[in-house]
Amino acid sequence: MRSVELFVGAGGLALGLSKAGFEHLLVADFDRDACATIRENQRRGVAHVAKWPLQEIDVRGLDYSDIPEGVDLLAGGPPCQPFSLGGKHRAHQDERDMFPEMVRAVRTIRPKAVMVENVRGLMRPGFAKYFSYIVLQLTYPEIASKPEETWSSHLSRLERYHTGGRPDGLYYRVVFRTLNAADYGVPQVRERVVIVGLRADMDVEWSFPAPTHSRDELLFQQWGSGEYWERHRIAKRRRPERPSGVGAKMDRASLPLHLAEPWRTVRDALADLPMPSSEEPKIANHRFQPGARRYPGHTGSVLDWPAKTLKAGVHGVPGGENMVVMEDGSVRYFSVREAARLQTFPDEYVFPSAWSENMRQLGNAVPVKLGEIVSQNIWRKLMHAQV
Repeated sequence: MRSVELFVGAGGLALGLSKAGFEHLLVADFDRDACATIRENQRRGVAHVAKWPLQEIDVRGLDYSDIPEGVDLLAGGPPCQPFSLGGKHRAHQDERDMFPEMVRAVRTIRPKAVMVENVRGLMRPGFAKYFSYIVLQLTYPEIASKPEETWSSHLSRLERYHTGGRPDGLYYRVVFRTLNAADYGVPQVRERVVIVGLRADMDVEWSFPAPTHSRDELLFQQWGSGEYWERHRIAKRRRPERPSGVGAKMDRASLPLHLAEPWRTVRDALADLPMPSSEEPKIANHRFQPGARRYPGHTGSVLDWPAKTLKAGVHGVPGGENMVVMEDGSVRYFSVREAARLQTFPDEYVFPSAWSENMRQLGNAVPVKLGEIVSQNIWRKLMHAQV
């Protein structure tokens, strides 16, 4: 199974695809620091990464004619600042909107499947019309915008074609969903929109994978059976207060049987790591970063719940999302290694830049585990279609 990934960033989605069984023919990004991260891991021979054919390039300058025919999956997370809740919300008016380039790649490469990831802000009511435009462009990539045609006029033309019910040429069956990474074993509440399209001539039925982890199961193991605290050897006197709304009696029989695993917490993810140190760390990227403080709206992530969504920040790293609240109530920043674990990067994957740049890359990354689970589902369907 061969894949191409655009806007690869620090490599979270690309690593998930590789772990799922895809072989990259190209990974591309124009961000110098993100490409430096991938190159450093290639130099170290990190599994799955070492042989990635990386190009540091603005995708608007990419010529896809050198890519062999028969690409199975085209994937990518176009820059999300136009749609981010923390951005300027300019969408199609933002020069950083790279969805048109994603569509150009689909039109040229003609992959069997497409997978696009972006921030949940893409689903905001104010962007609904443009989101429909994105979906219809991915559905009918050959119906390209004409010179001087506005995106709104192009959308109307796509809508007329779509409702005509007689698609011809290259088109995709497209579905989308907002996924919470915590539901798939990522120790972080991170909601992202994932769009998947299957080429219509493949005649493949596909749906998003069912969640593997459950909020209710975590609450039960904490406040019903108590096995969560026992697993971490947390004495009763050290346990936090029962959250409001959680009853004194909980019955596992009432929980969905197919959700057998609890959400993973910050404590689960970091349990075997020592505290970060100001000295030269023995564990890569596990240096203490000073300066964390609480202020209104920025209270940090608690130990016994999935972390808040790690963020890159418009003007540097925000204070609350990248902090952890310790048992004594104090706060500190996550080390880069801890943040990498919250994004499910393997420990051998290093980030060679300064703390703020590393955290920016991690805040923009797709959790490796989420990318692996969704793309593995695509891999299975495509393999079955070839049998």
